[in-house]
Amino acid sequence: MIKNILCLFLMGFFFINCNAQETVKTISTKELKVLLSKEKIQLLDVRTPIETKLGAIDSALFINYFNNDFTEQAVNKLDKEKPIYVYCRSGKRSAKATKLLKEKGFDVYDVLGGYNQWKKEN
Repeated sequence: MIKNILCLFLMGFFFINCNAQETVKTISTKELKVLLSKEKIQLLDVRTPIETKLGAIDSALFINYFNNDFTEQAVNKLDKEKPIYVYCRSGKRSAKATKLLKEKGFDVYDVLGGYNQWKKEN
């Protein structure tokens, strides 16, 4: 009997947590390239200054994810009325940054594969 209750509790906990997680919207680097050729977008590079010196996507705004005031800078520099496309080196920091910005009310897209993928394709 206790095993059944415990099992039901764990299943309920799992399903509640799965439903509570919001998915992050994503865009491929190929889709991003097409979008950039058609319109001016808010493109956010969250890499470090050293990384950006090695190359970047034209028109990107730079805000280092590791800055203590990353979220504050982003809120002050970005327009909540327009979507934001976020990239980093490979995709881990941009996924974290996307979640932070989404919590602040931004419409955000994570660029899959980051700058490494962009460099491979361009």
